[in-house]
Order: sequence, then C-alpha cells, then structure tokens
Amino acid sequence: MTTDKRANFGSKLGVILASAGSAVGLGNIWRFPYETGENGGAAFIIIYLGCVLLMGVPIMVAEFLIGRRSRANTAGAYQRLAPGTPWKWVGRMGVLAGFLILSYYTVVAGWTLEFIYEAATNSFADKNAEGFIAAFDSFVANPWRPLIWLVAFMLMTHFIIVKGVEKGIEKSAKIMMPALFILLIILAICSISLPGSSAGINFLFKPDFSQINSNTFLSAMGQAFFSLSLGMGCLCTYASYFKNDTPLSKVALNVATIDTLVAILAGIIIFPAAFSVGIKPDAGPSLLFITLPNVFQQAFGSIPLLAITLSIMFYVLLAVAALTSTISLHEVVTAYLHEEFSMTRKKAACIVTTSCIILGVFCSLSLGVGKEYTLFGMTLFDLFDYVTAKLMMPIGGFLIAIFTGWYLDRKIVWEEITNQGKLKPIIFKTLVFLLKYFSPIAILLIFIHELGLL
Repeated sequence: MTTDKRANFGSKLGVILASAGSAVGLGNIWRFPYETGENGGAAFIIIYLGCVLLMGVPIMVAEFLIGRRSRANTAGAYQRLAPGTPWKWVGRMGVLAGFLILSYYTVVAGWTLEFIYEAATNSFADKNAEGFIAAFDSFVANPWRPLIWLVAFMLMTHFIIVKGVEKGIEKSAKIMMPALFILLIILAICSISLPGSSAGINFLFKPDFSQINSNTFLSAMGQAFFSLSLGMGCLCTYASYFKNDTPLSKVALNVATIDTLVAILAGIIIFPAAFSVGIKPDAGPSLLFITLPNVFQQAFGSIPLLAITLSIMFYVLLAVAALTSTISLHEVVTAYLHEEFSMTRKKAACIVTTSCIILGVFCSLSLGVGKEYTLFGMTLFDLFDYVTAKLMMPIGGFLIAIFTGWYLDRKIVWEEITNQGKLKPIIFKTLVFLLKYFSPIAILLIFIHELGLL
C-alpha cells in the first residue's frame, strides 16, 4: 500500500466545501423536495432536522475520524485500525457501493446535460404535461442520446479526479459550491416572486403535525442518511486528506448545515413555483425531469427569454450538484486502486472511468431497449439502486456506528474528536452515546423499513 507523500486538502475552507460537495447532490434537489411533498411539508422538515443532528452528524464524525486516523482509503482504513479482523470488509463494501452508485448515478447526472441542451434550444416551449412525459420517455428509451451525455459527464469527473486532491477536488469544490449557492438563491427569489407562491411557502414552513405518522419518521431518517452520503466511503476517504488540526465535529456540523440549506433552498425553488401553477407538491420522483419543465413553462412562458434563462440555470444547478457527488464517488474507488494496488493515480482513475462507463451503458440501456431483461424482477439500473441504497448503505452506516461506538478504543475516539486534547471535549460523551445506541437503532429501523418489513 502506498503511504508516502499522502495528499492533503490545502485549507479549512477547502475541507468544508469538498466534504459538503460530497454530501450535496441530486438527493438534495430531487429526493428531498418530493419526500417533503409526500410527507406533509414543514412537519417532515422538523423531523428531518432532528435526524440530521442525532443520527447524521454522529455517523459523519465517525467516518471522519476513521479516515483521518488511518490516513488511508476507506478499505485500507479498517485494515489499519482493526488489523487481522473481518472489519476490513466494511471498507471494501464502501468501495464497492461507491463504484456501483457511480455507475448508475452518472446515468441520471447525464440527463441534466440533456435538459440544459433542451432548455437552451427552447424545447420546453408550447408543451403541455402530456408532451413533457412523452418527451422524457422518448429520451430515456433512446439507445444513443443518454449514452452520449453519460460519457460526457463521466469524462468531466475523470478530468477533475486526475488533477489530484488539492488541484482537482478542492479547487473544483471552491468554484462549484459557491456557484451552486448563487444559482439556488437566484432561482429561489424568482420562484417566491410568482403570484400564488405564498401557498408553497406555507406548505414548506408551516407545520401540520396531523400529517405525521410512523412512516414520516422513517422517511425523514432515510432522507437524512442518504442526503449526507453516509456509509458509502466518500466522507471516510475525504477525511484521510484532512490535516491533523481539522476540527472534525465542527466540519461535520458545517457540512450538515450546508447540505440542509441546499435542500431547503431547493424546496423554496420548487414548491412556490409548483403551487403557483397548480401542480401538487407530491409529484414524486418525476418532479425533476417532467414536472419542473412544465412548471417553468407555465410560470414564465409569457416571457420566453426569462423561461429559457431560468430553465438553463436550474439544470446547470443540477449538473453542478451531481458533479460534486460523482467526484467524491470516483475518488473512493480511485484512492482504493491507487493505494492498495500501487497504481499511479492516472491509471487508477482511467480504470474506474472506463469500468463505470461500461456498467453505466448497461444501466442506461436497461431503462430503454433492454428494459425487458430483468434480474429479481428489476432492471439493472433499479437493481444497482436497490442494492446500494437499501442494502449496502444502511448496513455500512450501521457497522460504522458499531465499529466506532463499541469496537474502536475509546482513547482513539477521544484523541480524534479533541485533536489530541487541543479542543474542548464538550460533546464527546453525547457523541459516543449516540454512536453506541441511538444511531445503530435508527439505522436498523431504516433498513427494516426500506425492505418493507416495517
């Protein structure tokens, strides 16, 4: 394993933005709004915030301390901290999860480039709801167009990864994360300026606790887990590039705050606009690529240039959010190959890019011409999504909590959280309690719920 001259992030701002970029993705701008819409709005958000603090942040700190303490990729981390034990398989599972997620996630990420193109060529004009559905179904079923965008997106990711940790990942995060926030704020202002948008604001921020049930709590825990990218090796890998004076708990809180702000700003963009044109907030997964083009056309269609500009901005926003996630997923597997097999970084990145493009092609085709070919009743795309999101990530997060809370020497946990005693251990006991008891139980409930057993 390569251990010499290990790269580090160059600044504390770079640490926060890169880590936040790893967490922020399509899950914030796509999954969060439709989960909120399906679970009653503001009441769901309150429960979600509680889950982020009580479950998300502790697991994130655990991944950070495992990565920084080991100074290794997510697979090598457990080999160093628990040599000769089966814990190494937790890290290897994280690498595999990152690889599989990248393979199908890039398919959807590529769609954002198609929609940027369609927005720029004013293809949304004069379409009704049925027209948007037909156009989307036609695009997904096309055997070539999604593949072109898939390859383009993967090559964009590859270019940044090859540049390295500081010049590639950190530098891109310092550009893309501020750009993402600027786009979010502009689009949010435009959305709340629409007539009738106040109903969307009320839905988002005025809680109706009569909508809460056991499913609401489980959905909120699941969204917190997936939104923060826990259990897939990204945060552990990034933390291995942290400097020794990086305050892990503070970074985790900052990342969780940024991640949540992005999700809520996405809600401020989507719900006021949707209510303004009379579209229900529980449109589900189709919200991003079918409902929203319809929203933009109805809301701003009377001013074509504005409709085109805002549509382009929104899908550029999605592309940026997706890119920050594909970079972190790619880095998980690249770092593993680079260090465990003594490859050059460039060679490792080329292997990951090529392999993910090949798998991504099959995932994309499984939504169109290959959709009749299924395994366990699922297309390849759906199978990868199910195995990673509903099995590997919850299991990984559960084991990370157990490893840190029960197996790892308490002294190591204390040293990493307090930076060798230089920081006040104000939340140390609370953090350990959450990792030992609350987080594993919460993740276990999510896991059972996602399997449909609860």
